[in-house]
Amino acid sequence: MDNQFFKNVEKKTGVNMKDILDLAGSLQNANFKDEKTVRGVIKRVSQIANKRVPKEMEDKIVKSIVNDGKKLDFNTISKMLNTKK
Repeated sequence: MDNQFFKNVEKKTGVNMKDILDLAGSLQNANFKDEKTVRGVIKRVSQIANKRVPKEMEDKIVKSIVNDGKKLDFNTISKMLNTKK
């Protein structure tokens, strides 16, 4: 992709694209049926987004992915983080 695209994304989100690309690379062979792996991904996404994920929400996301078989992608995590109680 073009460098200007990354600069625009970084400017709008405040997230370093290298961090996102590194995360995406680490997800390619990850075992999403493993709770420890999923928790690690949630923590990493939380750090990159600079957004705290409460334990209760982390448990809900883990259950949804490990037990219910939902796909783990940025849209799934984003929707869960933005869901109001």
